[in-house]
Amino acid sequence: LIKRLAHDELLSNFISLMILKNKMKTNNSEILENNLNTLLHKNLNFELTEDQMKVINEISNDLKSNEPMLRLLQGDVGSGKTIVAIFAIIQVVGSGSQAVLMAPTEILAKQHYNNLKQLIKNIDIEITLIVGKQTAKLKKENYESVKNGKSQIIIGTHALTSKGLIYKNLKLAVIDEQHRFGVNQRISIVEKGKDVNLLVMTATPIPRSLA
Repeated sequence: LIKRLAHDELLSNFISLMILKNKMKTNNSEILENNLNTLLHKNLNFELTEDQMKVINEISNDLKSNEPMLRLLQGDVGSGKTIVAIFAIIQVVGSGSQAVLMAPTEILAKQHYNNLKQLIKNIDIEITLIVGKQTAKLKKENYESVKNGKSQIIIGTHALTSKGLIYKNLKLAVIDEQHRFGVNQRISIVEKGKDVNLLVMTATPIPRSLA
């Protein structure tokens, strides 16, 4: 019985990964580094660790390749996963595309939004927060801003996968604490654009994540 359960778990992991990879097939996903990465580096009031720099460079190379990225970023709480992801987001935005950061709760989404606004306060980038509890007027304004491309970085909850939300040029989806999102939600955000790169972050990997 235990062997059968293990087999079923591995098989479901394999199938879900193949579905995701098939959805992400492309030969046109090149996103080059730009001066925004340098500006962001200057804005930091701390030094990046060797491991952070290593991963930032690895992700940057993934984004430069002609195949979409599918990467898991794992690290303990407080290890600096978010700043690594922000460098990827900035690289994508600097190339003229949109990036999203999807968090499991509104509190965490707002925290990411406020932190990012502080980090890039002197860089001309439009950030939009999209969560479930917003007025109809604000929701309409935000949706329009995303659709026409004015919003370059969009932060929010699973509301980012809403049917009515149309992106102009989405190229990167970052999912925080990804084990709280199912495969369908991850596929939904990838399908919101063409040639979308996917970066999933977690502090507590589970077998499905590691697969």
